[in-house]
Amino acid sequence: MLSKKLILKIFEGFSIQRWNDLVRPFALVEMDKAAEKMACAYIIGKYEEAQGNKIDWEWMIYASLFDLLKKITLSDIKSPVQQMIRVKYPLEYKKLNEWVFSKYEEIITDQDLLSRFKEFLEFDSDLSRSEFTLTERVLEAAHKFSTLRELEMISPVNEKERVEYIHRQLRLMLQDYTDLKGVKLLLDRERPFHFIMKLEQLRFQTRWNQTPRVPETSVLGHCFFVAVATLLLLRDTGVEPCPNRLFNDFFSALFHDLPESVTRDIISPVKQATNELPGIVKQIEDEIVHAELVPLMDDSYVDEILYFTNEEFQNRILVTELDGHKSALTVSWEELNDNYNSDVYSPVDGKLVRLADHLSAFIEADSSIKYGITSKQLTGGRDNILKSYLSGTKINGIDAMQLFWSIMED
Repeated sequence: MLSKKLILKIFEGFSIQRWNDLVRPFALVEMDKAAEKMACAYIIGKYEEAQGNKIDWEWMIYASLFDLLKKITLSDIKSPVQQMIRVKYPLEYKKLNEWVFSKYEEIITDQDLLSRFKEFLEFDSDLSRSEFTLTERVLEAAHKFSTLRELEMISPVNEKERVEYIHRQLRLMLQDYTDLKGVKLLLDRERPFHFIMKLEQLRFQTRWNQTPRVPETSVLGHCFFVAVATLLLLRDTGVEPCPNRLFNDFFSALFHDLPESVTRDIISPVKQATNELPGIVKQIEDEIVHAELVPLMDDSYVDEILYFTNEEFQNRILVTELDGHKSALTVSWEELNDNYNSDVYSPVDGKLVRLADHLSAFIEADSSIKYGITSKQLTGGRDNILKSYLSGTKINGIDAMQLFWSIMED
């Protein structure tokens, strides 16, 4: 069972403010940064794969989670200060990482996950390496570019003297990564840059925007939380996923609300106002996505992102038709495990993504209620999620009601 302490600790990423020593025209929180970083990493990595290079997506996915866990613990230490400690005082930096690990030893009950986290921190503490893998460079470039984007978005409301040095340093650091095609295209503001610009609109969209809530969460940050929850729930199923399945589950979750960047969020009660409206909304959404988002995607990943976002909450695989084209086929969880748990089928646990999506919404409502900021929308939303899963209902091997009640318990 997914550890309540761990998932609520991860949820704290919505409360960690970024750039809080500068004027900020909108909320900048750690969860949103983690989401944009991984979206950038996906794009940069896909350009590398298109050139025949190998990306270790599994390492990158887990690194994104572990990096967030570390930032949640060290939120009071600015990143440049951490880097100075790392370079000038490596032994103290190693001890700092050991201290971070100690904070999670009782929270992470999954021993394999805990071991992976320890390896990540030890890897981070190792300054003896002179070269870095391509995957590491892709993730670091994505980190720096997403940081640059945050600075660029708040620069118009800050005096030039406050931001020009930071901006210059970030641009200078990114020059070390311009051999990566995706990085160069992003810095030159080519197509992938405009795709990221669309994605960034999800940072400005607040979930549950019809009611006060603490903490507020953006659609983009919600997407990363769902991606991480999907990863952890997949581990709880006990299934050993093929590499593509783990990759698909994470990035399907990360991009599951991507269409809302051009349609905005239409809340469930409105979507269900009439019997026909859900289908109509989905049709219109697809049309807008193809008109506004698809032209911004490269051929190397456009079909994959559409596979992620179409029928996003269904368990599915890709099958090759007689004419050579691939199409999605909905399958059961049992079929995913018994027949299609292989890279060749590109399997996706869409129902697990939906469960993680509901888990995120549930925690968003429940945490605010427990903070004392409540409303009919929040209590109704939380109760409706509970009612939607009957006792004993299993979603891809997960006991859904038991999962939600474990979060409710004090």
